[in-house]
Amino acid sequence: FEAQERASRARGAWIDPRRAETSLHDVAVSWLDSNPAKRPSSIARDESALRAHVLPALGDRTIGSLNPVDVQKCVNDWSRQMAPRSVRRVYGSLTAVLNHAVLHDLIARSPCRSVKLPALEPVERQVLSPGELLALAEALGSEYEGMAYLGAVLGLRWGECAGLRVGRIDIERSTITVAEQVTRGAGGRSALGPPKSAAGRRTLAVPGPLMTIVSEQMARRGLTQRDAGSFLLPGPDGEHLDYSNWLHRIWYPARVKAGLEWLQFHDLRRANATGLVLEGVDLKTAQTRLGHTDPRLTIAIYAQATTEADRAAAERLGERFLRRDRGERGHDLGR
Repeated sequence: FEAQERASRARGAWIDPRRAETSLHDVAVSWLDSNPAKRPSSIARDESALRAHVLPALGDRTIGSLNPVDVQKCVNDWSRQMAPRSVRRVYGSLTAVLNHAVLHDLIARSPCRSVKLPALEPVERQVLSPGELLALAEALGSEYEGMAYLGAVLGLRWGECAGLRVGRIDIERSTITVAEQVTRGAGGRSALGPPKSAAGRRTLAVPGPLMTIVSEQMARRGLTQRDAGSFLLPGPDGEHLDYSNWLHRIWYPARVKAGLEWLQFHDLRRANATGLVLEGVDLKTAQTRLGHTDPRLTIAIYAQATTEADRAAAERLGERFLRRDRGERGHDLGR
């Protein structure tokens, strides 16, 4: 044993076993404070996952006492209470905490290994139609109808709509620049922050009809280009919107009024992405307009078949192979 210990020290692989007596709770606190560049919304999400699920189960345990069996048991318990996607988010926070322990030489390797996670089932989503978008905009009223069109026509996220200032709108060039957004901060409170990623900061060409809607929105509030710091879609106090307040005060009543109880705001962005596919917009342009850092996110959208696209494909293939206008059935598909 002494020879093994001396050899580990010589290789720089020796870890003081007393450091493994640190509780998972203390390591989690250290991890949450370790990255000053992390976005407030990410910190809030991780803090919530740890406080609600990880620490009640494992917080009092020393990290040296944890093993893959303990972690698998927690995942199994969470799977009985939460959706698979939520389980994976919580497990991701736990994995990050234990990787932090490895990085700081508290333990030699993480117990988050060979853990089986619940499978993600594909979610069936309705695609918002132009008629439904119009009904939603009318239900939102003149004060917030622009938000519906910014989400569906430009693909802006809710936080990007709420954080849009007049100074980022160029009426002459018909462009809108996404430079900040409303995010979830400490304690669940809304706060202003940078876009979701570097790719999220982008300047988008705006179609004429939408720029007219935006201009009318500004005119109703008496705003001009000189009011650069004002929000296009402010809260009742003139400051940026609070998501929870807006959700219950504006969004839910509008959904009911429009007969779209199933609709989430992100479905507007999904409708935009679907429209890019159906209109044949190239992958790189779609990635840029959606603000995706990873092109695989955009490719996943392009890989999702829609009913409309499938029907159009069927009609084109039928026209190609089964034309009867020349008195023939086309190619014999059985050969």
